[in-house]
Amino acid sequence: MLKLKNTLTGNVEEFKPLNEKEIGMYNCGPTVYNYAHIGNLRAYVFSDTLRRTLEYLYPERKIKQVVNVTDIGHLSGDGDEGEDKMTKALKREGKPMTLEAMRELADFYFLKFKEDLKLLNIETPEHFPFASDHISEDIILINKLIEKKYTYNTSDGIYLDTSRIKEYGKLGLSSSGESRITVNPEKKNPRDFALWKFDEKLGYIAPFGKGFPGWHIECSAMSMKYLGETFDIHTGGIDHIPIHHNNEIAQSESVTGKPLARFWLHNAFVNISNDKMAKSGEDFIRLQSLVDRGIHPLAYRFWLLQANYDSPVSFTFESLMSAQSGLENLTNKFRELGEKNGKVVTEYNKKFISAIENNLNTAEGLALVWKLLDDKKISPEDKRVTILDFDKVLGLNFDKLAQGLKREISFNELPEEIQNLIKEREEVRKNKNWEKADLIRNELEKRGYIIDDTPEGPKISMVSRS
Repeated sequence: MLKLKNTLTGNVEEFKPLNEKEIGMYNCGPTVYNYAHIGNLRAYVFSDTLRRTLEYLYPERKIKQVVNVTDIGHLSGDGDEGEDKMTKALKREGKPMTLEAMRELADFYFLKFKEDLKLLNIETPEHFPFASDHISEDIILINKLIEKKYTYNTSDGIYLDTSRIKEYGKLGLSSSGESRITVNPEKKNPRDFALWKFDEKLGYIAPFGKGFPGWHIECSAMSMKYLGETFDIHTGGIDHIPIHHNNEIAQSESVTGKPLARFWLHNAFVNISNDKMAKSGEDFIRLQSLVDRGIHPLAYRFWLLQANYDSPVSFTFESLMSAQSGLENLTNKFRELGEKNGKVVTEYNKKFISAIENNLNTAEGLALVWKLLDDKKISPEDKRVTILDFDKVLGLNFDKLAQGLKREISFNELPEEIQNLIKEREEVRKNKNWEKADLIRNELEKRGYIIDDTPEGPKISMVSRS
C-alpha cells in the first residue's frame, strides 16, 4: 500500500488512483529563461522517482505525466511585481523584444533542460506543454472566472478576488510567503493575484485586452487540458506552496467546483550555506559544473536518493565526490556479479516495496541494495536480477554504469596525448609547481580522466560521461 505525504492535509496518506486505467500527474516545470541549476533539478529527480514508483507498483495502469514549460508570464516576483523573466533574459542576451525571439530563447534553454534530464536518467513525460501554446485555454478559463464574478480589473490587469474564496490557502500560508506579496494599491486584498496582465507592446490579443497570462493561470489551464478537472498528483518545490500552488487551487476550483489534485507533494531545497540555491549569485551550479569536475551526473542522482525528497540537503562538492565514490563501489560490486540473471529474491523484494511505499523511502531502498550485495546466502545471479529490479525505481542505470562509471585504467591503455599530460604533470609536481599541476589535473578531468596521487605514483581512472 503506497503512502505519500500530502501537503493538502499535512498527513502521510494511502494513495488510491482515481481510475483503473491511468494515473495522472502534473509536475511544475522549468521557466526557460536560463540554464537549470542543480537545485531546480532535484524536483525532476523526485518526480521521476515518483513516476518510476507508480510504474513499479501499478504496472496495469498508464502513468500520464505532464511537465509544463513556462516561456511567458512568470514575473520575477510571485506577487505580480517585477519584470517577466523571459523579457529580462532577452535583454540579458541582447535579443529583440519580440514574441518570436522569446520563443527562440525558450527553445534553446528547453533543449538544454532536456539534456540535463537525459544525463540524470529521467524518463520523458507524455506531455511537455509550452505556456505560449496555450493562450486560448488561459483565455477560456479567465472568461469563466469573469462570468462567475470572481474577478475585478485594475489599470494593469485582471485580478482574482481571493476574499470570494472561503478556503483560500488550503496548502498553508507561511509568513515567508506573505512577505513576498507586494501590495498593489489597486488590489482589493494583498493576496489577490493577476490572471492577465495588460501589455500593448508585447502581448497576445484577448477579448479583455492585449497582454499575457499570469503564471498561475497557465498551470491551471495546462493541467486541466491534459489531465482533466481532477487528477491524482501535483508536485513542485516547497517554494510553490504558499503562493503559486494555492493560487492554482483557488482559480481552478472556483471554476470547476472540484478538487484540482487529490495529492500535493513537494520536494525540499538543495541548500548552500543554509540558503536555497537560486539562479543568481555565486550559488548557481549547473549539472555541467559537476561534470567539469569529474562528477558523473548519476552520482548527483545517487546523492539525492540518499535523503528523503521532502528533507532539505546541504550541497558541497566534497559530499558529491563522496557520493560518487559510494556509487563507484556499488557499481564495482554489481559488476563482479557477472552478466547472468537469476530470480528476484522475494525476501528483499518485499522489503524494497515496503521502503518505497513509505513515502518513497529511497534511502532505505539503497541500504537494501548494499545489504543484498553482502548477503552470502544469495547467488550472484539472483543478486544481479534483484538489483536490476530495484533499479526500475532508483533509476541509477546500474547495467550501463557497470560498463564504465569510473574504472581504473593502466598507463599503457591511455591515449598518447593523455600519457604526455600525465608525464608533464609528474614533472611539474617534482618541481613543486602545484598551480601548473592543478591546471593539468583539471584538463584531464575535463577529458574524463581522474588522477589519484598515491605513494606508488598516480593512479588513473576513466569516467564515463554517458
